[in-house]
Parts: sequence; structure tokens; C-alpha cells
Amino acid sequence: MAAFDPWDPAFLADPYPAYAELRAKGRVQYFEPTNQWLVPHHADVSALLRDRRLGRTYQHRFTHEEFGRTAPPAEHEPFHTLNDHGMLDLEPPDHTRIRRLVSKAFTPRTVERLVPYVTGLAGELVDRLVEAGGGDLLRDVAEPLPVAVIAEMLGIPESDRAPLRPWSADICGMYELNPSEDTAARAVRASVEFTEYLRELIAERRGKPGDDLISGLIAAYDEGDRLTEQEMISTCVLLLNAGHEATVNATVNGWYALFRNPEQLAALRADHSLVPRAVEELMRYDTPLQLFERWVLDEIEIDGTTVPRGAEIALLFGSANHDPAVFADPERLDLTRADNPHISFSAGIHYCIGAPLARIELTASMRALLEKTPTLTLSKPPNRKPNFVIRGLEGLSVELG
Repeated sequence: MAAFDPWDPAFLADPYPAYAELRAKGRVQYFEPTNQWLVPHHADVSALLRDRRLGRTYQHRFTHEEFGRTAPPAEHEPFHTLNDHGMLDLEPPDHTRIRRLVSKAFTPRTVERLVPYVTGLAGELVDRLVEAGGGDLLRDVAEPLPVAVIAEMLGIPESDRAPLRPWSADICGMYELNPSEDTAARAVRASVEFTEYLRELIAERRGKPGDDLISGLIAAYDEGDRLTEQEMISTCVLLLNAGHEATVNATVNGWYALFRNPEQLAALRADHSLVPRAVEELMRYDTPLQLFERWVLDEIEIDGTTVPRGAEIALLFGSANHDPAVFADPERLDLTRADNPHISFSAGIHYCIGAPLARIELTASMRALLEKTPTLTLSKPPNRKPNFVIRGLEGLSVELG
């Protein structure tokens, strides 16, 4: 059987057999290399995402010392200041306050108004791919679409967008297990540069507001719904990072899965009405975010095992999405799968606020590719990124066939 080893290239290539072994061993297992408790079953992952005895942070209740943890190194402070003031790493009441303000930009009506823009941009990007006779699906379609959409929502000018993806990639490197000092240094540098840029942009919007999310957050502050400037900066970075990382990886993971399952791709090409179900199934089949962490704020028990306060839980989304207790024949890609309660967008108070937008983007790019490139094929095997938590490819070379 395969072993759970998040640094082994063979595991990174296909972690799902190792997840099956974890599920067979039990509902929770301690993993010494990362000092975490692994939770591999769908029912437990789903329940613990909603369990208020766990938290994304502990600093609203405990100091580092009280919680039995060591404070991050001082040289990492710019990253942690940026990260720790975003709503993904906050708990109520701060999380509630910030999410309430940001959610106004992601109401069903607001997101629905973006459909023509997203559809048009997806079509333009695929047209360019066709004109070139093929290319890198990641670089040419998967990446520019969600980056442009979230940058447009935030009000970041087109001329300023080039550094956004590199900044995001460097910051997100810190979400991997046991990141290296080199990874931390890149994340700190990106945090400083991104923060400085947004501080200047926010100052500009204060003097000259526009019809964008940053201007909306400033207006909310002026009306009494308060975000500190740091919370505003952290929120913008979170929206940019979360607003495209998962979508980019879901796109290339999904198309790579389709190329490896030609009968499913043929069925999709024959019936484009399968697209909504295909989007959900591809996110389940090769999950973009494999693991989500929680701190144990109050002692919990899982299947007779006591997990103490101060411990860290690793909720294995990729494993949960392949749990045979929930998904019939989970290792099979089935674009007609009707009952599909995957948890790729998380659950509970930290459920992905941008999930409706991500679905629109994934649907738009898939439809454009199906309609405009009906013979698209893989031109060479891709290289997988050497990451575990955020699962993706270095690129996906395609040709028109």
C-alpha cells in the first residue's frame, strides 16, 4: 500500500491510494513529521469544519505560551501580519464583521452580473489559444481568467496586474507543510511588496473612489462599518489569492483528468449540458486544496482518541472527496455523478465566499474550450508542482489535434 508522505514525488503524483490506507487505519492518526492529527473521512472532516471547538486561530483566546506554541520568528512578521488579519485566519467576532462587509460583493445578484464579462473574457482567451494553434492551458487560459476577474472586482488597473500572480504564489508557499526558510523569505518579500502596493492604491481610492470593492470597503468604513487599514489590505490579498489559486488549479487538474479519461471527455464533448456536473466532479476527483488546518481550542474526542487543546488538526479534503462511504466508486471519474457533496469549498463559517464566482469561471472556460477547441489534446505530459496542500501543475501543454 502507498504511504502518506507529502514530500514524496510518487505520493504527490497520486495521493489517493495513500488516503485509502489512512481511512482503513481509522478516523484520526497522529503524523509526527508535521505534529498534526490527520482526519481522512468525509463525515469527520465535514463535522469538524463546523465544530466551534476548533479554530483557524487561537490568538483570540490564548497567547502563544498559554497554547503551548512558539511565536513565529520575528523576521516572518510581515507575512503573519498580512495573513493573520484576513478573514480566513480570524474567528468571530472579527471574522463575522469582515465577512459581512465582503459578502456584499459576492451576493448571487452581484456575481450573476459578472457572467457576461467572465464569459466574454474566457472566449477571448480561448480564441487566442486557437489562433496560436495551442499552447499552455495554464498560462494562456486558466491563470489569466480568474486573476483578471478578481483584479477587476478589486479595482486593480490592468497595468498593475503583472506582479499579482507571483506575489500570490510566493505567499501561498507558506501554506505548505513545514515550509523552508527560502520559502518563508519569498513570502515575506511578497507580503511587504503587496502591502505597500495596496496601501498606495487604498490612499488613491480614498481621494478618487470608483465602482470597485476597495472603494466599497472604504465607503463602509466612512459609514461606520469599520475595517482597519491592515484588515482592508489583508482582505484584498486574501480575495486575490483565494479568488484565483483554486480556480487555476481546478482548471488544469480538471483538464488533465479529462485527457486521462478519454471516454468521459468524449461524453462531455457530445453533451455540453454535462458541464455543471463536470465542474463539480472534477473538483472532487482531483481536489485543488488537499488539506485545511484547524487548531484545537478545546479538547475533542474522535473515535475514542482524545486530541488535546493546543494540537493541530489536518482535515484531508482530498481524502474526504474520495471516501467510499459517501461517493460510489470514488476513484472513477463520472461526469454524470448527481449526488456529489464534495467539500472542495470547505464548510461552516469559513465556507469559500467566492464559490459562486469560481463556478462561473470554471463553467465559462470549460464551455469556451469545448465549443472552440473540440479536438483539443494533450501535447506532452505535464509536471506536477512539488506542493501537497495546494495541488496543481507547472503547466498543461495542449494542441488543437
